[in-house]
Parts: sequence; C-alpha cells; structure tokens
Amino acid sequence: MNPEQQRIAIAKACGYTLSGGLEWWTNNDGVHDEPPDYLNDLNAMHEAEKVFLKMETLCFWETYSNRLTTSLGCLDIFHATATQRAEAFLRTIGKWEDDK
Repeated sequence: MNPEQQRIAIAKACGYTLSGGLEWWTNNDGVHDEPPDYLNDLNAMHEAEKVFLKMETLCFWETYSNRLTTSLGCLDIFHATATQRAEAFLRTIGKWEDDK
C-alpha cells in the first residue's frame, strides 16, 4: 500500500468518512480538510490505536504488539515509529493490501 492508501484506510477504521465529492472528511469531531497524518504522527497513531479498545476482544492488542516486534523488527512496541505502527495497525484489522 502506498502512504496515501494507508492513511485513508486508517482514517476509515477510525470513523472518518469522505463527504460526497466535496473532499471533506468528517468524524465525530466535525469536518476536516483531511484525516490525520498517521504515518508521521505518533499522536495520531495513538488515537488510532484506541480503535482496539472498542473491539470486543483484547487479542487485537496482542496481535498488534506481536506484529510490531516480530514482523516489523521493533525492539518493543514503545519504540515503534508511526509508520511501523500504521502498517501493524492495518495488518491487525485485516485492511493491509500488499503491492501488486
């Protein structure tokens, strides 16, 4: 997935929707020009990670943590970059698409 595809997939998982042809993104906080820069902003990824709290099982946290430390080579989840967190997030929720 390219960075823009990742950003849009995370935004949609976090409740953002694109309003018509107007190119406005909306969520519970209102209208935005664009979704957060998840791949470069740890604060934005922290907010995205809260999606796991809304899911019915805690296995998402374990899967997410394992992906960061084993698949993406992080020493621990605390030192993962925003880009690494974004990929692990999308893989964990089943939205990652490999490049063709």
